[in-house]
Amino acid sequence: MRVLAAMSGGVDSAVAAARAVDAGHDVVGVHLALSARPGTLRTGSRGCCTIEDSRDARRAADLLGIPFYVWDFAERFTEEVVETFVGEYAAGRTPNPCVTCNEKIKFAALLEKAVALGFDAVCTGHYARLSVVDGVPELRRAADEGKDQSYVLASLTAEQLRHSLFPLGDSVKRDVRAEADRRGLAVANKPDSHDICFIPNGDTRGFLESRLGQRPGELVDAETGAVLGRHTGVHGFTVGQRKGLGIEAPAPDGRPRYVLGLEPVSGTVRVGPAERLGVREITADRPVWPGAPLDGPVECVVQVRAHGGTAPAVAELVGGEVRIAPREPLRGVAPGQVAVLYRPDAAGDLVLGSAKIRATDS
Repeated sequence: MRVLAAMSGGVDSAVAAARAVDAGHDVVGVHLALSARPGTLRTGSRGCCTIEDSRDARRAADLLGIPFYVWDFAERFTEEVVETFVGEYAAGRTPNPCVTCNEKIKFAALLEKAVALGFDAVCTGHYARLSVVDGVPELRRAADEGKDQSYVLASLTAEQLRHSLFPLGDSVKRDVRAEADRRGLAVANKPDSHDICFIPNGDTRGFLESRLGQRPGELVDAETGAVLGRHTGVHGFTVGQRKGLGIEAPAPDGRPRYVLGLEPVSGTVRVGPAERLGVREITADRPVWPGAPLDGPVECVVQVRAHGGTAPAVAELVGGEVRIAPREPLRGVAPGQVAVLYRPDAAGDLVLGSAKIRATDS
């Protein structure tokens, strides 16, 4: 196959490209330039997509003996990922920009261009298992549970998955680094990037305030209605948040308070005790099914965050929406997050589908 290897400049994508070469594919490397100011997107191991990263990717491609290009996707990244992120927070929702980037950039814009140029598949360094059985893609959790990225890939369509390769799905991270070292790849010990790539200093609240300005409102006790403090915008909070609330005085019972809900129109942030965080019903829309849609109530495992936030559940497709009932209360569930449904089996948890959380009920 003709394979386009997306090379971020890190160890995972470099080893994934190397394995694609070893498999006999005709491989071309490409680095995505996602920022008009690439020097601003990394601080130490935070962020990605800098000039340093593009140079690391080029050196890896040279060592592998494959052609290498840099494609400028900065404008589309800003529109599809950054502006969506800002807009979702302004609306009181909690987005996952990595899900959006995979969906809109790496497996929409990139794959679309790759197919137009005659490539059969895009190869990335994501940790997930992928196979195609009778023409139907099966996306599963990776062998390395700590690195599993099936959650952020679960919004991909069946057609996108048919044109994808994830060579690291059966590997654990330490083995990938060891392999990179054996191959002489200079990125073998390069730190992983983390946090949000376009907020390299990790100050999400400051970034959002720089885009949205201050939108003052009140912190309100959800049980008593008492005003506990003021804030500069609901975009500075997420459901389940405990620290940095700015509550002016301790609660009468002395227990910590958590964000329970956000009301962007009134500017109200409702807070309350931990036991009120538990969610027993989730309604999600815009479902994506790699295979067949749900047929009747289905026993599954639901995951609502990239790391953690899982529970056994019953899910059902009702009028185009997915209704999910966790078997036990699930904490930290917020509108805007993605709910991914898995079916546990011996071959590794299979992704049944995903949908965007619209509402929750305790």
